[in-house]
Amino acid sequence: MISLRYHAISITAVFLALAIGVVLGASGVSDRLLSAVATRADDLGGQVQTLTAQRDALAAAQRGSDEFARRTGPAAVRGLLQGRSVVLVTAGADQGDRDAVRALLDPAGATVTGEIALTDAVGDPARADQLRELTSQLLPTGAQLPAASDTGSLVGGLLGGVVLASSGQVSPEQADAVLTGLTSAGFVSPGERPRPADLVLVLTGGAVPGVDGADAAAVTARLAAQLDRAGGGAVLAGRTGSADAMGAVGVARSDPNVTASLSTVDDVQTGAGQVSAVLALREQLDGRAGRYGTAMSAADGVAPAA
Repeated sequence: MISLRYHAISITAVFLALAIGVVLGASGVSDRLLSAVATRADDLGGQVQTLTAQRDALAAAQRGSDEFARRTGPAAVRGLLQGRSVVLVTAGADQGDRDAVRALLDPAGATVTGEIALTDAVGDPARADQLRELTSQLLPTGAQLPAASDTGSLVGGLLGGVVLASSGQVSPEQADAVLTGLTSAGFVSPGERPRPADLVLVLTGGAVPGVDGADAAAVTARLAAQLDRAGGGAVLAGRTGSADAMGAVGVARSDPNVTASLSTVDDVQTGAGQVSAVLALREQLDGRAGRYGTAMSAADGVAPAA
């Protein structure tokens, strides 16, 4: 909001300066009017300086808060996931966010069994029919997909057998076949197959741009919800903007049935949000769920209780 006001006042000051120039070039204008316009321009310039100082102070405070959270984060999460395993599923996530959260999982005592990086093609409506058909083709013998038609739930059901230790349905060879098929079709980035884990952390970005952004966000939200249903718990964490209508966290929070069991975090780009993501994984082990972050829809506060 400060940035918007800053630009508005700056533009106004420019037009006033132009107006002064026109006035100075005109004849018959009183000195009183010229003085009033010049005084107003000076006032606006002062407001610009004040707002700039406020903006810089808020930015400094945010940097200080992030630094504090990152320094104290390892102590805050220490041992909370001891003996547990976590697999990462990324969908448009920022590399820095991923690295920061993964670094916190080590002091928490968790073993990261690997990562599956979904490509933008998973959320592309033009490729939805292809993805539905592929999930049926790649489904291992004896495994079942959820009774749903949306691609997010179907992919979540397919991947659940690959990444979740509790599923017990898929052999390593079958898991390799699933990931090879998805990678060959361009839905998953090349990488090593993760070992099955107890918990899933789904990392995403902010609001998804474009006319199909809402559809892509819904795919990620439903995928996370299905992984949560299939295993010991899941957390969906995104950046600022992810809690909007065009973001995966926002789509998930719009469905009470989803947020009853899936924990969500909407500010994972911050130190506090990264700590919250790990605390939320612990929360999942305890059979609880919450909505955390700085967005208006973060009904349960900034972070879970340690």
